[in-house]
Amino acid sequence: MARGPHGMVGQRKAKNFWGTTRRLLSYMSNRIFGLIVVMILAITSVIFQIRTPKVLGKATTEIYKGVMKGTSEQKAGFDLRELPINYDKILHIVLIVILMYLAAALFSFFQQLIMTYISQNTVYKMRKDLKGKMRRLPMNYYDTHSNGDIMSRAVNDMDNVAGILQQNLTQAVTSVVQFVGTLWMMFTISWKLTLIALITVPVSALVVGVVAPKSQKYFAAQQKSLGLINDQVEENFSGQQVLKSFNKQADTIKAFKQENENYYKSAWKAQFVSGIVMPLMTFLNNIGYVFVAIIGGVQVANGSVTLGNIQAFLQYMNQFSQPISQMANLMNTIQVTIASAERIFEVMDEEEMKETKADRPVENSDNLIELKHVQFGYQGKELLLTDYNLEVKAGQQVAIVGPTGAGKTTIINLLERFYDISGGSIRMKGVDTRDLDREKVRQHFAMVLQDTWLFSGTIYDNIKYGREDATDEEIMAAAKAAHVDHFVRTLPQGYDTILNESGSNVSQGQRQLITIARAFLADPEILILDEATSSVDTRTEVHIQHAMERLLKDRTSFVVAHRLSTIQNADNIIVMNHGSVVETGTHDQLLDQDGFYADLYNSQFASGLSF
Repeated sequence: MARGPHGMVGQRKAKNFWGTTRRLLSYMSNRIFGLIVVMILAITSVIFQIRTPKVLGKATTEIYKGVMKGTSEQKAGFDLRELPINYDKILHIVLIVILMYLAAALFSFFQQLIMTYISQNTVYKMRKDLKGKMRRLPMNYYDTHSNGDIMSRAVNDMDNVAGILQQNLTQAVTSVVQFVGTLWMMFTISWKLTLIALITVPVSALVVGVVAPKSQKYFAAQQKSLGLINDQVEENFSGQQVLKSFNKQADTIKAFKQENENYYKSAWKAQFVSGIVMPLMTFLNNIGYVFVAIIGGVQVANGSVTLGNIQAFLQYMNQFSQPISQMANLMNTIQVTIASAERIFEVMDEEEMKETKADRPVENSDNLIELKHVQFGYQGKELLLTDYNLEVKAGQQVAIVGPTGAGKTTIINLLERFYDISGGSIRMKGVDTRDLDREKVRQHFAMVLQDTWLFSGTIYDNIKYGREDATDEEIMAAAKAAHVDHFVRTLPQGYDTILNESGSNVSQGQRQLITIARAFLADPEILILDEATSSVDTRTEVHIQHAMERLLKDRTSFVVAHRLSTIQNADNIIVMNHGSVVETGTHDQLLDQDGFYADLYNSQFASGLSF
């Protein structure tokens, strides 16, 4: 069953933080001018925000002066109808504040707009590079990595990177500017009050230094549990029919409950520990706020500081704590995001399929395909093929038979260069396939496999997948040749019928016919056929057999045979067992030898088994 969670599997602290950071930023190297503009806009926006409290404080001071002056005049015996407050000046100050806030908002908006473009463009380049890299990775990479892990890197880790580039990068800059700027404005009002406010900074740093690393560890465990849950959910949903047929619902629910419990515990710990940071920071900030309010009130009473400046200072106290909290959160977020970038770069740094071109001499041969003393074993395992030889002339049908695990699929993988051989040679028209690009080798082949693969899309598009430049007439001709046209026209939407992810809204036999139509359209020089008629009804089986016969006519083919009755007319039958060729010949020749093939044939017809 496919395994492909969309959870973030195994997030952790980056092994090479600065190296990965530099590499990530290198993707933005062609956007340096845009980044400079973004930073200027961000800094300008913060400066406007920092300046406004002190400007607004002047209005408070003006009101306070008017109130105090009016009170003095009343005490002196003057009859006042209203307090002598300069409302024009206050209105002027308020308009300036509004304009400053508006300017800060506009600068922030344009900064976000430009940064969104830069970040999305950067992630687009990374996704493109990752996709290109995955196309060049050897098949053994996919053999040793789960679909869930690959999907997590390509989707969730990439989204993490997009998030830090779009928001957190400028947030880091604005937090530093806001911290420094706010501190400066506080000093311009009162250095004594500023020192009182700064007492809370070391304590806050201690809180962040102690709590943040613990929360990061728990978040890593949470994301790992999330990935395992997603793995389990997707596997269970995709295998519903099998689960129910074996009455495994209770077992899967029990397993899910256990994994869900693990996720709950890790998530609770992560959220609890990370949730401690903000209340502690708020508590410390409030303590400083109280002391500043008391001492500042005394200074106003003594006339050493204006009321407006104290009001501004208290606002700066609130602003002063924000960048500290933001930077605390950013440190954790950046660590996790750089770890995501590192996971992406790990894929990009994987060893690619090696091109072993050595300009080997071309051999004159009448054979289309020739395998000479081929040796092969999967990475880290013993050889499956030890001394494999095969000659195939154009137009011949070669059947490959043998019990499960005999090495039939291995030969197909080697023919299409999904894997490279360990020894010997595979030649196509006398040219060693290792001296040809993999894409050029595969242009000669088309495959119809037992496990049909259809993508989400229309039936028409699934057929056209065989050759994207095909005309409508060619597609219709392929559909008719494969007996697809008849059943498609009975569907309400016809060729525009949307197939779901697994193609389960059409029958097994119909899916097989669509893949045959795809192969017809591709019109390959060499066809690889994995028979798949054992699980369909008799009428559909006849259609499939008829379509296959048409497809095989006058075409070189390799047929992985499960039912020996279907390959009796093959030009050559390769009999495999334990990774080696044990017999070769025509059907009649192999029966006359009364060897392994004869035993397979007789046992199959005696018991009705297929291999």
